[in-house]
Amino acid sequence: MSKKPFYLWLFTLISLVLAACNGGTPVAQTATDAPRVTSSGYACPDPEFPMEVTSTELNLFVWTEYIPVEMIECFELVYGVEVHRDEYSSDEGLYGGVSGGGSKYDLILPSDYIAARIAREGLLQELDHTRLPVLKNFSANYLDFEFDPGNRYTIPYLIGTDAIVVNTDRVQTIPQSWADLWNPEYAGRLIFLDDARAVIGITLLSLGYDLNTTDPTQLQEARKKLIELVPNIKLFDSDSPKTALLAEAADLGATWTGEAFIAHQENPNIDFVFPTEGVVLWQDNWALLKSASHPDAAYAWLNYINQGNIFWMVMRDFPYINPNQAALDFARENQMKVTDVNGNETTLAAIYDAYISSPITNVPIDIIKKGHRINDVGEAASLYDEIWSEVRDGQ
Repeated sequence: MSKKPFYLWLFTLISLVLAACNGGTPVAQTATDAPRVTSSGYACPDPEFPMEVTSTELNLFVWTEYIPVEMIECFELVYGVEVHRDEYSSDEGLYGGVSGGGSKYDLILPSDYIAARIAREGLLQELDHTRLPVLKNFSANYLDFEFDPGNRYTIPYLIGTDAIVVNTDRVQTIPQSWADLWNPEYAGRLIFLDDARAVIGITLLSLGYDLNTTDPTQLQEARKKLIELVPNIKLFDSDSPKTALLAEAADLGATWTGEAFIAHQENPNIDFVFPTEGVVLWQDNWALLKSASHPDAAYAWLNYINQGNIFWMVMRDFPYINPNQAALDFARENQMKVTDVNGNETTLAAIYDAYISSPITNVPIDIIKKGHRINDVGEAASLYDEIWSEVRDGQ
């Protein structure tokens, strides 16, 4: 999505303080007897849930730059497993990479509706919850959703909303609804996600329709409506939408939680507006492919990265809605020195405070209740694909 950090983080900690944060559980498999310290100087904690691992590699297929560097390095140092990572910028890119079967990947990171589609097509293996003791670290608010009842195939990574982002210093008429984005005043000024289901869904909401409609007539109306919006869109960007906003190359548009949060911290004039029709809700999730060659390493990865003294890194680098209660508890009053998204030295507790006090990341409950979640639309997905191809080819 890129749901990526503003820059490569610098992170230096006093080793004695870090050692005090580590657990005392022995490691199931280690790469070396030397101290397990990342390239940034972070002393890696021991696994809370040690796993026996014989694999020497793990292959991930994930959103662009969406995983903290230290998280990967710590896992490699602790388990002696080399992590290989390929990236995509849209759920459709993910689907194209795995839909034929026989991919080289072990773990993928699909959003909710694509996870449901891939599971329906028999490409995922059911998770063994007895090998996932780390599930206790998650808030129940982010488990057992309709797209995966009982979390048979997925566990959560990050959650977010799609809403309106606007530089209030450069835009005279502040939009309050998705429909407002069709205002001719915004010609050539919008940044939009390069995300078929989200953008078509926003268009459907502006027309008063269900963003998961399978009605061909409604979808054709949305196609025409979306084509009318194209003159207002300067660019589609799912790698780093905030970049155009911060450079003032675009003044408003539609983006994700984390991009809006980072942009707002850099420039307080950039606001996140929850549209009257309702935000688009999404959740990214880890899933294990049926063809995975290294399931032992995959389970070790899922347990290790989701322990609280590791997953806090995600809140620092990728300020989306965090489902990991253990990580939030670890961060709440932790005075470890860290570097925030703007390059300022601060404490982990201060990052937690910024996260919990912002309506962008701590979304009001009434906004969540009014929100809309993208679902798998089955065979109607081809209709959405056709609309998106026409819109993007003509942009």
